[in-house]
Amino acid sequence: MKKIFLTLSAVILVSLGAFAQRFAYVDSEYILKHVPDYISAQKELNALSGQWQKEVDSRFQEIDHLYKAYQADQVLMTADMKKRREAEIIDKEKAAKDFQKSKFGPDGELAQRSSALVKPIQDRIAKAIQAVAEAEDLDMIFDKNSEVVMLYANPRYDKSSDVIIKLGLKPGVLAK
Repeated sequence: MKKIFLTLSAVILVSLGAFAQRFAYVDSEYILKHVPDYISAQKELNALSGQWQKEVDSRFQEIDHLYKAYQADQVLMTADMKKRREAEIIDKEKAAKDFQKSKFGPDGELAQRSSALVKPIQDRIAKAIQAVAEAEDLDMIFDKNSEVVMLYANPRYDKSSDVIIKLGLKPGVLAK
């Protein structure tokens, strides 16, 4: 009876071990703060965004000025003059909106530039995460900053520093 119990116990322990999966997590925000290329890409994108936003604001201020001038002069204008001024304002507003969309829209220049600058960095980080997972025989690595709700995370499973090291950088020393 004792042999059967020990054999059964051993089989249960081995089968539980076979189904055990190893998990870890990374903090992508922490990793990105250590990647100098990402910091410079963000600075470049912020500069472009600011420059284009000033241009958009300038165009809409011009339209506002034209509209206020139109309202002030409206009583003195003929119907033909009103139509021309209204058409001018509408055309300028459409051009300003088109410019804004071309720069900030989902397929705009900012999105394209962001993709061109950030995608290679994301690919490098993904490869480093995969290398850490394979080296440590991990089944899954979660991102602490993703949509997955992580109610508790034991710091010993945090592999962010390992990924930073795999990228050839030093953890704890933030990029400037």
